[in-house]
Amino acid sequence: MEVAANCSLRVKRPLLDPRFEGYKLSLEPLPCYQLELDAAVAEVKLRDDQYTLEHMHAFGMYNYLHCDPWCQDSVYYVDNLGRIMNLTVMLDTALGKPREVFRLPTDVTVYDNRLCASVHFTSSTWVTLSDGTGRLYLIETGERGNSASEKWEIMFNEELGNPFIIVHSISLLKAEEHSIATLLLRVEKEELDMKGSGFFVSLEWVTISKKNKDNKKYEIIKRNILRGKSVPNYAAIEPDGNGLMIVSYKSFTSIPVGEDVEENKDEDMSEPLYYWQQTEDDLTATVRLPEGSAKEDVQVQFLPDRVTIVLKGQKLLEGSLFSSIDHESSTWIIKENNSLEISFIKKNEGLTWPELVVGDKQGEYIRDSAQCAVIAERLMHLTSEELNPNPDKEKPPCNAQELEECDIFFEESSSLCRFDGNTLKTTHVVNLGSNQYLFSVIVDPKEMPGFCLRHDVDALLWQPHASSQQDMWEHIATFNALGYVQASKRDKKFFACAPDHSYAALCECLRRVFIYRQPTPMSTVLYNRKEGRQVGQVAKQQVASLETNDPILGFQATNERLFVLTTRNLFLIKVKAEH
Repeated sequence: MEVAANCSLRVKRPLLDPRFEGYKLSLEPLPCYQLELDAAVAEVKLRDDQYTLEHMHAFGMYNYLHCDPWCQDSVYYVDNLGRIMNLTVMLDTALGKPREVFRLPTDVTVYDNRLCASVHFTSSTWVTLSDGTGRLYLIETGERGNSASEKWEIMFNEELGNPFIIVHSISLLKAEEHSIATLLLRVEKEELDMKGSGFFVSLEWVTISKKNKDNKKYEIIKRNILRGKSVPNYAAIEPDGNGLMIVSYKSFTSIPVGEDVEENKDEDMSEPLYYWQQTEDDLTATVRLPEGSAKEDVQVQFLPDRVTIVLKGQKLLEGSLFSSIDHESSTWIIKENNSLEISFIKKNEGLTWPELVVGDKQGEYIRDSAQCAVIAERLMHLTSEELNPNPDKEKPPCNAQELEECDIFFEESSSLCRFDGNTLKTTHVVNLGSNQYLFSVIVDPKEMPGFCLRHDVDALLWQPHASSQQDMWEHIATFNALGYVQASKRDKKFFACAPDHSYAALCECLRRVFIYRQPTPMSTVLYNRKEGRQVGQVAKQQVASLETNDPILGFQATNERLFVLTTRNLFLIKVKAEH
């Protein structure tokens, strides 16, 4: 059984600035231009049955403004007339009206069970489009930005089940076969889920292909589904189509298409493979065997930190133990009631094991009442019937009210996983711990999108390199102290940075936009009085306030400009850093 490689993200120390002193508020005005839209943005509000946090993450916080990474300063949105509108900026002082480039063939407003329309720019000549009703379009656009060759033409149009949004897509050309792989996100009802929210998240990887130039028809050749319990912060297909990367709080697993969900549930609710319990000195695991099993059918191999159980040539259980055992003293026996009883002798006596086999979910732990009483007694000194008893002691109790919101990390740790494109098995895992996901950015449209994570107080930008097995994620830029600064913005809605990472920006739900520039050299001499040294660079913070009371629905950053979309207006903020 192949085990996923545990990896870590390698920080490049030269890109960190331990002497960073913070952002200085600059009152320099930011040129801001406003365009009134002919028709309102096609916003789809959450329905009463879309009440979970996952619905809010996926659809309630959806970015309705789409940036074309293949064409500089070109943004798109869908209006409530079903038109895809485009604004391409050449000169800020000569802005034209957004122009219609495509119109949805069907009136989607008649559908009650619909999501927002979503667009993804697959390549410089292809676009994937969802109308929000469950229909997927592949559109050949010609060279976008070139009025002579640009023409949006539907090449594939098919109903794919429940409504979805498009997360990512790529274009592949191999031996005259053109393929487009796209990731579709759904939040679906799970009738048999009695414990959780009653919903699950599915990522469907659909590959659509045309075999040769003579065959004009595009057809679906592959559909794979990954399921999880949280909306991924980041999900992208590798440029060669050989893998998929996901950042999420809860893990995703592959589900064969067409597999009955109820059948799956029955398996999940079936009896555990084994039961186990422990004392200070040893552990006992009991495995139920099929009728008529003999001693000759069973093989148990003990290693100092590993166990393998084989029944009639088939591996029942294999994996690393939580801690070391005395493998020479450990034994096993088949009991009269047709069960296999295995005794593991602990190397470290007194150590309580939270699990028997690392990462294995097939067993159930049985605690006896005596053990529970011992644990309760050990924890007694941490509890009190009084609130904050004797606060003047040498070690006063922690008061959570003294923590700032910026200091609080998520209880649940997220992970970055790479899945193999053929088997959909996890090949690489990075435990992100408290490295909070912030945003993603397309640095190079031919590469996967980069993603930004909080590392302590800083925000670090990472670029995935699927072809490099040794250094799969490269640290390419740092936004000093931005991890801490953004945590204090309680009303933030969207977060972005320039592809050349010259600045980062975030916007609130209404009106305000904050811009954080990278440190730049000073034209005047500035001294740090505390340290008695000259300050050569200063990082500026700027704030723009939009003249509207409409909520912000979309937000995109390019190297020179910020685009902000509200219900009826498109704002353009000139950000280009000073030279």
